Amino acid sequence: MMRIALDVHAHLAPVVPERLAALPGTQWQTQPPRLTLDGHAISIADLYFPERLLRWMDDHEVERALVSVPPPLYRQHLEEASAEAWCAYLNDGLLAIAAAHGDRLQALLHLPLEHPALALRLHQRYAESGAAGVALAAGGAPRIVYSDSALTSLWQALDDRSSFVFLHPGSCADGRLATHYLENLLGNPLETGVAAAHLVMAGVPQRFPRLHICLAHAGGAFTGLVGRLEQGFETRRPGIDSDVERPLLAARRLYADCIAHHPSALRMAQDVFGADHVLFGSDWPFPMGLLGGAPIGWPRTGEGEPA
Repeated sequence: MMRIALDVHAHLAPVVPERLAALPGTQWQTQPPRLTLDGHAISIADLYFPERLLRWMDDHEVERALVSVPPPLYRQHLEEASAEAWCAYLNDGLLAIAAAHGDRLQALLHLPLEHPALALRLHQRYAESGAAGVALAAGGAPRIVYSDSALTSLWQALDDRSSFVFLHPGSCADGRLATHYLENLLGNPLETGVAAAHLVMAGVPQRFPRLHICLAHAGGAFTGLVGRLEQGFETRRPGIDSDVERPLLAARRLYADCIAHHPSALRMAQDVFGADHVLFGSDWPFPMGLLGGAPIGWPRTGEGEPA
């Protein structure tokens, strides 16, 4: 049985107590391990210990993982100056973790799309850091609209470096999803679907072809609805730019992780994006991921890296 070459979707939360103590709204406690941000406690202890992720990788024959911070650490309400200090803390911490485990873990830097100019500055600041790519919130703040021209400079800078760009949902603002855990179960794939649809309908994948954009959770709602987007082009619905690359073609430029939770959904992702564009992801250490091992139908091969 061959090992899985790469996990593109794993989460860690860097903990540097002396730096946290200097940042407003943060509190770290060791027993039990818990990071409290703006009054919200994050108690999943596995987030704070890279060696636990490495043990899981060994148990499941995963060679390397790309690590990003999880949504509870996004803090998208912060004003730009505070967001810059917070993102610098996160990115410095992720890079330190990667440096300590360089043959197994690589960092995906957090760029705050709610502040496009800051996101670009941070990308430039860390351009030579050795990070594997960047992670972006698919939503969670009203200012995040992936077709917005304010993001063009960032797409260009990322394209210039042929960057791996991981899109992960933030919080969902739809109040109807506040019960039954629907903010996660429906809200997360919806946020990813909205972001991907804006990218495709604005022609971003075509205009920046060196981007390796990977959608979390098997592409979210986009995977099941890309045919409907295509029908909108076919029937020339109002507001659609017919000069933009068609959605089904644009989708083949994108990647998705394999967290589909059903064999037919995984097959659909492979049909939409191409089998070689569906990459292994675990969502470590969250229970909505693959903590029990590889998903049903996932071929355990040496593949799993973007071309």
